[in-house]
Amino acid sequence: MATLTLAPGTGWTERLLPAVRRALPVAVTAVVILGGWQLAVRAFDVPSFIVPAPTEILAAFGHDFGTIMSASRITVQAVLLGLVGGSLLGIAVALLISRLPAASAPVLTAAVVLNCAPIVALAPIFNNWFGVTSIQSKAGVAAVMVFFPVLVNTTRGLLQVTPLHLELMSSMAARPRQVAVMLRFPNALPYLFNALKLGTTLSVIGVIVTEYFGGPSNALGVYIAYQAALPRFEYAWAGILVASALGLLMFGLVGWIERLLTPWQEPDHDDLMS
Repeated sequence: MATLTLAPGTGWTERLLPAVRRALPVAVTAVVILGGWQLAVRAFDVPSFIVPAPTEILAAFGHDFGTIMSASRITVQAVLLGLVGGSLLGIAVALLISRLPAASAPVLTAAVVLNCAPIVALAPIFNNWFGVTSIQSKAGVAAVMVFFPVLVNTTRGLLQVTPLHLELMSSMAARPRQVAVMLRFPNALPYLFNALKLGTTLSVIGVIVTEYFGGPSNALGVYIAYQAALPRFEYAWAGILVASALGLLMFGLVGWIERLLTPWQEPDHDDLMS
């Protein structure tokens, strides 16, 4: 009776093992950090206003799960709006600079000045412009924070094109738009995704900090500030960890999209993660 055998190197196990290898160090590190945190709090009897134990934070998260998730949805909307708006504006200005290199110096100087403005200064200004409870004020601060890294990195990718490739496109009588779409922008994609990964965390920080200065009553930043003022620090930490998880989730999503759109970069990522 004939039997069916699988050739070596095939099957779901071969596809699963690399993912397990990449995830295992992260899981072990998380367990060590959380375990050490729990032991240190219990061993030294650390007060909760300094730092609560992970078990207390987990209990608070479970007790207030519905409220925290509802607040997270409001914050996620502002984060996504700011991330998309800041990214699109940064890409548009970078494309303009690539077409007009003489304008790069003044535009980048203005961007640097804008980027140096602290969040604590921008937050009340945007709240006054758009309204304390408006989502536009939170998204506006996030967009400003995302705009600069996207502009700088995308401009670098658009301009750092191999001269040989430019000569080849010129020899084929390619128009500037064709050069931008077929050569410059694909070359800038890795730079852009690096900026977007940074922008995911910056947008979360910008929205949360702006919500500290006022926002919808069910926003995550407002929830954290309110719980810390009561004081119920384990609940505030639960909100902080959810905000951190949001940043990590968006970072991973951008990385996944990067692997789809820039498959030629995937071997480099595998080398870095192994």
